[in-house]
Amino acid sequence: MLTVHAAPLVLPVGAAAVERGAVAVDGDRITALGSYEAVAAAHPAARVRQWPGAIAPGLRQRHAEWLLTRCYHPDPREADELGADPLSGEAFARLARELDATRWAGSVRRGLQQMLRYGTTHLTGPFRDPAVRTAVSRSGLVEVLGGVSPVGVPGGVSENVPQSVSGSVSMGGAADLDPLAGGRDLPGSVHAPLVTGARADFAVFDVPDEAALVAAGAGSCVVTVLGGRLVYRRR
Repeated sequence: MLTVHAAPLVLPVGAAAVERGAVAVDGDRITALGSYEAVAAAHPAARVRQWPGAIAPGLRQRHAEWLLTRCYHPDPREADELGADPLSGEAFARLARELDATRWAGSVRRGLQQMLRYGTTHLTGPFRDPAVRTAVSRSGLVEVLGGVSPVGVPGGVSENVPQSVSGSVSMGGAADLDPLAGGRDLPGSVHAPLVTGARADFAVFDVPDEAALVAAGAGSCVVTVLGGRLVYRRR
């Protein structure tokens, strides 16, 4: 179905911001981008979704392999014991020795789901573990090459840990799912700009402008769209 996504601001990246802008999506492609008035007039039969804040390209998580294989993403039922945030470093190393394959698979799935909450549409790989590759493929998130990971140190872990973790466990650095963390700007955090004809991978952030997005971080995401599909919406 042809859908027009409209917001007070569209940040294409690589082109001027559009106030009261819109992005038209047909299938998995962007078919138009510009002012809401122009896009809506060109697509009178389209379904219209009005969003707060700013529409921007989907973000690229450059530490995806580390976040999925060297961090544990707790099940909500484990919150009383483990908390809600990803476990990394020494906490991860202790827990990893106790996990079976089922809990590992659940952690990877939850990690991918959490990434969608931060407007992430692309993950930097490669993912060496077959189970992780499968989970990424099923999630709809797009793998791109060129991985960067925090440094790990040798350590023994459970044989059920994904292959990419075997022999090394990260002992430093907090797990942060926000691709904008560390002061990275928007152009340096997206996979590609929003342009007509491109795949419809984008996110909506509840912020008034680009500076506010960088300051607030990707936790301000309210909607993530992957290949034209709405895959996350903040409740």
